[in-house]
Amino acid sequence: MIKRFFMPIVTLATMLVLASCGGKLKPLSEQYVKADPQPLEAIGGEVPVTISITYPAKWFDKNAVVTITPVLRYETGETWGTAYTYQGEKVKANNPTVLFSNGGNVTMRSSFKYKTEMKKSELYLTFDAKIKNKTVKLPDIKIADGVISTSMLADAGTANPAIAPDKFQRIIKEAHDANIMFVIQQAELRARELNKREISDWKDLVAAANAATNQNIALEVSAYASPDGGLKLNDELAARRETNTRRYLESELKKQQINLPVDAHYTAQDWEGFQQLVSQSNLPDKDLVLRVLSMYRDPEQREREIKNISTVFKSLAEEILPQLRRSRLIANIEIIGKSDAEISRLAQSNPTALNIEEILYAATLTNNDTDKEGIYTKASQQFPNDYRVWNNIGMQRFFAGDLVKAEEMFTKANGVRNNNESNVNLGLIALTKGDRARAEQLIGGASGVPELGEALGVLYLLQGDYTKAVSSFGASKSNNAALSQILSKDYSKASQTLNSVIRPDATTDYLKAIVAARTNDANAVISNLRNAIAKKPTLKREAALDLEFAKYATNSAFTSLVN
Repeated sequence: MIKRFFMPIVTLATMLVLASCGGKLKPLSEQYVKADPQPLEAIGGEVPVTISITYPAKWFDKNAVVTITPVLRYETGETWGTAYTYQGEKVKANNPTVLFSNGGNVTMRSSFKYKTEMKKSELYLTFDAKIKNKTVKLPDIKIADGVISTSMLADAGTANPAIAPDKFQRIIKEAHDANIMFVIQQAELRARELNKREISDWKDLVAAANAATNQNIALEVSAYASPDGGLKLNDELAARRETNTRRYLESELKKQQINLPVDAHYTAQDWEGFQQLVSQSNLPDKDLVLRVLSMYRDPEQREREIKNISTVFKSLAEEILPQLRRSRLIANIEIIGKSDAEISRLAQSNPTALNIEEILYAATLTNNDTDKEGIYTKASQQFPNDYRVWNNIGMQRFFAGDLVKAEEMFTKANGVRNNNESNVNLGLIALTKGDRARAEQLIGGASGVPELGEALGVLYLLQGDYTKAVSSFGASKSNNAALSQILSKDYSKASQTLNSVIRPDATTDYLKAIVAARTNDANAVISNLRNAIAKKPTLKREAALDLEFAKYATNSAFTSLVN
């Protein structure tokens, strides 16, 4: 009996020993795991990480299934990443297989939505392992410390909103003309032409401009002959038309006691005018005529070829050529507007004396934001149907940090007329709310706005596309532009930009400190942080946790500043 039961007991014991030996997974050493980047870094509002694991030979049991999940732990909680499951070579499932004898390399990619608490955090790998149906407990492995959050300093609320510009011109140039027509091959001025309403109105305009104290006037006579009839004949004809017209105009000026010179010249054959009239006509074969003009440069050959087009020449002779036998009276008038001093004075004392372009221009003549907004408000009372006044009030509210009122004004401007400036500005508002999809729609659909590049730069910066951000910002001098350069590792350019920021604030100094830290300038780190904290005391705690300054943790000047 004793011998009968001995063999089964020995066999069972052996099986248990083998099962015990084959059913173990040792804790995975940190040396086999690498996290990249190190430390982690927030990009586009996310904290991405690539984890490389090298399984050593004879570690991964042939019957094991191991699920590995990265988890980022911080003071107020934890955030779990993407889980990856691997299996031994005897497991019949669809997970990536790791060989027992040789081990293997695997790559895991994960991302965590950024929270400010993650600045001080630790990244762990957790293991859920089983061999057959038996759970195997493996300890967590810490693989990274903390998150660099410099990219989160991007702030759409500090971007320069788009101004709806004025169209003010100090000097407005106008050209007024009137035509005196001639009979074919004639240069005499006819009474019916000189007594036309067109001519009398032109002479009245010249007299008014000459009398006005804010207008300059220059007079010109340009005489023409039509292209038919030969170059020599037309040259003589156009010259006589010029002489007769000039003498007539000088006589009329003398009668009105207007002492102005007359610049007179002529064109022998008006091919340019001919081509323009043909292009605008409804002639059936006009394309053929235009083709002849483009093929031949010699005037006489042109004339011969056109006359050969019998189907159209009669129409040309009746409709086109008579319009070219003329003298043009031209008055070039410069209207000189109000001076800057006068516009600024009226904007304060009597804004109703200014037109819309002048009052919008008046706001650009002061650097005082309160005065600017006051001028735009007065403009909105006089010109409520001009979208620019509402957009620019919103712009001033944006600068003041009142984004609720700014959004209201930009929306009102779009209500008057949908416009690119307000859409860019509403896109910036959307970015401050974290609505990137709407911001991309609004900003991406705008064009012709000088501030568009900066708005796109902020959008790309928040999306984590630093190359596009730098390109879009161009020569912009702002915190956001400098931040894109820092994140692109162009510290020299970033330093130049920060030194030229138009509205420097605490963030400007803080970014200068980051540039100094990355370029190993300890004195500049301390001085710029001191300036930043003086302007915004909450930056003391931020700096204490910021891994940008980790190398200065033992620097006494730094510790005394942030503690």
